[in-house]
Amino acid sequence: MSHIAKSRLTQAQLDAHWMAYSGNRQFKKDPRIITAASGKYYTDLDGRKIFDGLSGLWTCGLGHSVPAINEAVAEQVKTLDYSPAFQYGHEKSFLLAEQITEFMPEGLNRIFFTGSGSESVDTALKIARAYWRKKGMGTKTKFIGRAKGYHGSSISGFSVGGIPANRTLYGQGLESYHLPHTQAPGTEFTKGMAEQGKERADDLLNLIMMHDASNIAAVIVEPMSGSAGVIVPPQGYLQRLREICDQHNILLIFDEVITAFGRMGAKTGAEAFGVTPDIMTTAKQVTNGVIPMGAVAFKQEIYDTFMEHGGPDYLLEAPHGYTYSAHPIACAAGLASLGEIKRQGLIERVNNMSAAWGDSVHQLKEADSMVTDIRNFGFAAGISIAPIDGEPAKRPFQIAMAMWDKGYYVRYGADTIQLAPPFTTEPAEIDSLINALGEAIKQTE
Repeated sequence: MSHIAKSRLTQAQLDAHWMAYSGNRQFKKDPRIITAASGKYYTDLDGRKIFDGLSGLWTCGLGHSVPAINEAVAEQVKTLDYSPAFQYGHEKSFLLAEQITEFMPEGLNRIFFTGSGSESVDTALKIARAYWRKKGMGTKTKFIGRAKGYHGSSISGFSVGGIPANRTLYGQGLESYHLPHTQAPGTEFTKGMAEQGKERADDLLNLIMMHDASNIAAVIVEPMSGSAGVIVPPQGYLQRLREICDQHNILLIFDEVITAFGRMGAKTGAEAFGVTPDIMTTAKQVTNGVIPMGAVAFKQEIYDTFMEHGGPDYLLEAPHGYTYSAHPIACAAGLASLGEIKRQGLIERVNNMSAAWGDSVHQLKEADSMVTDIRNFGFAAGISIAPIDGEPAKRPFQIAMAMWDKGYYVRYGADTIQLAPPFTTEPAEIDSLINALGEAIKQTE
């Protein structure tokens, strides 16, 4: 019996849904339908247990169906299902904002709520531009991103993003320029941060020389590039970016939609790599993926600038926000999710297990000659796969499908396989995941 028949979905129903970031034509020939999730496992139409090797989409570090989150959401639905986001408030948004600041580096203590990572990036970029206008420097409008960077799917996100497949179809975006990525030749199969490559940050000086700091609002980078395949910064690189931005009066934005709240074995990527940005975008793990939500952390000076130049106190200091900003149910989920991360000591657990995780992942170097690079940090890893001429994404797709058949969900993107297991993953589960991936790579064309 086909998966279409088992799912009781008609072809018309399948066709009605234009799926996000999916090969719709291939998927709808033989749908991979997930029916349930619990702990570290999904269940598919056949009743098979599928190990979640990417924590959802980098979202579910606590695993699935977490009782504390389920109970918090259920109680919130019964108590206050929705509250207007503009001009009125509810208690949990303020409680969650304070809770988030406890995870932030010192000074990032003003939280703006969004509905997703893409909205968080859009918020950060808009506020960066507005900040300079409030400061009387309205020419500072340009942005600098980085090659292989991913900053969501909004028009601003793809503009500062640096993954070609996400940009070329859509034409002109915001005026933005790009630093080179940090995946340097000679650093293949490095465990953690490479010793060489810091000098790549100095390319920012060339862009500043070309466009002048008086025209540049912000530099935005992921501390660790996740969607491009876990590209880890070299030692000293982020510190050098911070130094250059300070020297030239440019804001530094860290996109931590993937790296915040434990994935790096630290509260944030900023903490893990020892650099504090002016603005930090977050989402995903803030609610453990249960309810869409994002949050942007700003340093107090940015917030104070808006308050001081806001006019009469009944006026809007920043005309920006979303219908679902600080949604009550999302706030309840966020409080429970961050509470469980602290209660279970999961950041410390990830930090303690990250070396063993890296050792296990790097065993794949011996799996097959088509493995051309492996990168890891915290509980994340990217494996580069030698491309077929003209079809760089084909082998990763084949490997991911073989893994699904074996009972493992992993992410494939461009020429990489990406792994990010739940924070509670046990050593035996890591071994099982890596062994299965080694077999899947060997059986691929």
